[in-house]
Amino acid sequence: MTTQTEPLVLQARAKAGIDEVRQALTDPKALNLWLSEHSNVDLPGTFEFWGRSIPEGDAPHQRVVGYDGSTLTLAWTLGGEETTTEITLTPDADDATVIKLSQTHFDFADAISGANIRGVLQTFWSLALANLVDHLEGRELTTRPDFTSPVFEGEALIDAPIEQVYSSLTESEKASAWFGYPVGIDARKGGRFAMGGFDVNPGVEIIDLVEGRKMSTDWGPAGISTWELAESDGKTRLTFVMSGFDESNPPYGAWLGWLSGVAALRRYSELPDWSIWVA
Repeated sequence: MTTQTEPLVLQARAKAGIDEVRQALTDPKALNLWLSEHSNVDLPGTFEFWGRSIPEGDAPHQRVVGYDGSTLTLAWTLGGEETTTEITLTPDADDATVIKLSQTHFDFADAISGANIRGVLQTFWSLALANLVDHLEGRELTTRPDFTSPVFEGEALIDAPIEQVYSSLTESEKASAWFGYPVGIDARKGGRFAMGGFDVNPGVEIIDLVEGRKMSTDWGPAGISTWELAESDGKTRLTFVMSGFDESNPPYGAWLGWLSGVAALRRYSELPDWSIWVA
């Protein structure tokens, strides 16, 4: 039985005109860059996406409910239920566009337990919108997930000095800023990492830390998360991996949360007007 909740709503602002955003949303070649491995679009009748980077992406499971040039509404069968996805484009000042994404049938309990694939929807769409904005602004995209594999690893090249990136990953105030959620960090081996901050959460253990370079945290059943930094011609190469979880039920939601966080960290490190999210 599905728990009925209020729809998940995300809003991102892209520095691109509405026609450019509409093109990126409806051109299959563009979709295959920022969203999916495969797509088939012939609006107003067809809008489908599938492949390894899509949950239950073995085949297309979407059908168009409505499209008027500004709002696209899809029925998407996922986790045994027909969900509704709605994407609305609204012009904003200074030749920008607000992209509003609404998604039904998301239950945060599924994100924690992994009991239903719909638990990935919040972090899946957060990463997808971040990659859409970066695509529109001519920036390198962040690693996409592979829902056919239990191997969670990736890398990103950040145009900032290694010291700056390290402090953004290990100082609570900076990490809370780019992650968009309070984070408490006691950056030492044996220290703690607390989503929500230490006031509400004792956090998980930091099991390894190399000053200026590397940190590993133990998330229990969700496995061990490790990131490492290396200098690369004045920039910073960030490599990251999650391991040690139950491979019969990989924590795809947590992995997507980390990937969308990397997208935010890159912007935070490189751009003065870095945040894409609209309250």
